[in-house]
Amino acid sequence: MSTPTSVSLQDRTALVTGASSGFGMHFSRLLARAGARVVLAARRIDRLHALVEEIEQDGGRAAAVAMDVTDESSVIAGFDEAERLLGPIDTVIANAGISNSGAALSLTVEDFDAMMAVNVRGAFLTAREAARRMVKAGKDDNRIILVASIGGLKPLPGVATYCTSKAAVVMLGQCLAREWLNKGIAVNVLCPGYVRTKLNAEWFDSDAGAKQIAGLPRRRLMVAEQLDDMLLLLASPNASGITGSVFKVDDGQTL
Repeated sequence: MSTPTSVSLQDRTALVTGASSGFGMHFSRLLARAGARVVLAARRIDRLHALVEEIEQDGGRAAAVAMDVTDESSVIAGFDEAERLLGPIDTVIANAGISNSGAALSLTVEDFDAMMAVNVRGAFLTAREAARRMVKAGKDDNRIILVASIGGLKPLPGVATYCTSKAAVVMLGQCLAREWLNKGIAVNVLCPGYVRTKLNAEWFDSDAGAKQIAGLPRRRLMVAEQLDDMLLLLASPNASGITGSVFKVDDGQTL
């Protein structure tokens, strides 16, 4: 049995996009350990069944839904299914995202559009559909957390479109927080630093990636667990006075 967290999310129901890998998978486990019912959302629902089983074997409650965050009809259908399975959603982690690398001069329009579709339109559609349902439900303690990146706060080499998309997510979170200020919805943005994931493992295992790590102030990557306390705070009732804020958790990587 996993060690319980110090923050209780008992009686909360969370939906996590991009839950089939990386941060999404990690955050789903974390929320479940804290007591939340967790809906795992991703394009490929077959990739989520093992995680649902793992969470349930650990004493939690979870369900999986198919959701392509770039497609409005898929987002709506995903929320419909989530509510059918676990009830109204009061906590959303808009985490789904992609990355690509390469000099801007060599990137194609298709690369650019794909990045914006997933990282920006996906965050917007997820947050908007969540908010519509939260307002309708009338509960005054809702949480939406947009997962951005330190790349949304600082230019990073070789990832111009990624940084641009994450800067848009940072501003989106602040704008939505202001718009929904009196609707019982707190919206905040989490900006993680570099953490090894399936998406970047090959890069960080290369000579160039190792050189990048050596150039970080602490000469190391973060681990996902260093995001846990902030994520749980923002998802919990303890964050009742926090909205429109941007939280950088990066082990000093941007110093």
